[in-house]
Amino acid sequence: MTTLEKELGEKLKEIRNSTTDKTAGYHLFGIRHAKEIRNGGANIKEMLKAADLPESFFAEINKGITLSKYVIEKSVLRDLIK
Repeated sequence: MTTLEKELGEKLKEIRNSTTDKTAGYHLFGIRHAKEIRNGGANIKEMLKAADLPESFFAEINKGITLSKYVIEKSVLRDLIK
């Protein structure tokens, strides 16, 4: 497991422990970290292990990564408009 996978796994744990709409949180995680995951070669299954999440969450993260090509997070858009 790489350092990047561990770091992203910790961020996944934060979502698991704090977000009320966890599914949307995992999608948003994929959107926010798509470039890191793709460019850094992070293995999603290893990140899930680091977060103590089942491999079935792979699909939710992957959906976010796919969406990242088409969406911009509201908070990022607000910063761009300022």
